[in-house]
Amino acid sequence: MVAVSQIILDNLTRIRTCKPTSSIFTEIPVVDLSEPDAKAMIVDACQEFGFFKVINHGFSMEFLTKLEDEAVKFFKLPQSEKEKSGPPNPFGYGNKQIGPNGDVGWVEYLLFCTNPELISQSPKAICPGISENLRCLVNDYVSAMKSMVCKVLEMIAEELQIEASDTLSKTIKDEKSDSCFRINHYPPCPQLGALSGRNLIGFGEHTDPQMISVGRSNNTSGLQICLRDGSWVSVPPDNSSFFFNVGDSLQVMTNGRFKSVKHRVLAHDSSSRVSMIYFGGPPLNQKITPLSSLMEEGEESLYKEFTWSEYKKSAYKTRLGDNRLKLFEKSTVN
Repeated sequence: MVAVSQIILDNLTRIRTCKPTSSIFTEIPVVDLSEPDAKAMIVDACQEFGFFKVINHGFSMEFLTKLEDEAVKFFKLPQSEKEKSGPPNPFGYGNKQIGPNGDVGWVEYLLFCTNPELISQSPKAICPGISENLRCLVNDYVSAMKSMVCKVLEMIAEELQIEASDTLSKTIKDEKSDSCFRINHYPPCPQLGALSGRNLIGFGEHTDPQMISVGRSNNTSGLQICLRDGSWVSVPPDNSSFFFNVGDSLQVMTNGRFKSVKHRVLAHDSSSRVSMIYFGGPPLNQKITPLSSLMEEGEESLYKEFTWSEYKKSAYKTRLGDNRLKLFEKSTVN
């Protein structure tokens, strides 16, 4: 038992820690999609926080529970069985390693491609070794999530008075949309007491490079977002709701009106956390640039134009906490 604990503690030395935070994000923007003022509330939240919670979304708790239970079954498999679904390339099963650049966390995960064209062309885009039941549930979830994300993006376009209401959503609806879906499992870590009052990072601080991402978790805490003043606040868990994050690409498309939110997940000492995140990404050849219909007279673009493929390649060469947009800010370009 002592030997096992020492192995775990040795592993923890590779994973970042942070000082504990006690603030709770009690003023989290909550958007009821059935309310007439939902569009305005979404835009206000994207401008102020880059983050909001959605209720009355149309998903049944029975379905969400089934998907979560099936994911838990997978993560309870022996490690040798789980590894038959990985390592990620980038899709598949991963454990502790986050990306190719040395980031690690107290997390294991399944990453799924959701692009039908890529799935049909490349076996590497499919997670092998998972149950047919889990695969079917994931497909149904992704389909419903895509519809909700497109609805929210169209509400944003209407509130911002963008000429065509599908200007944003059509990039997700496109059959070549480079979206993906991830299921994270943060095991309990009883050895947290050995860290002398510090918190263990489950998934390090970062912004999402895509347009928008939507997360849902069980009722275990851990998610934190960074406010504009640099303070970290904990988001109360709610397994019946969804949490939307503005991504880097949407920040660029709104010329900085929306802010991609920096967020992280902390490990728990006694409870496991399961989260599911849909990342809404545009096609690889999609040009990412501020929308002309949003720009005021005389307003200059804060960013140079790039394609999603260019940004994706650049982003995944960086560490999690790096400012990925810095290279594309016009002030940094000669």
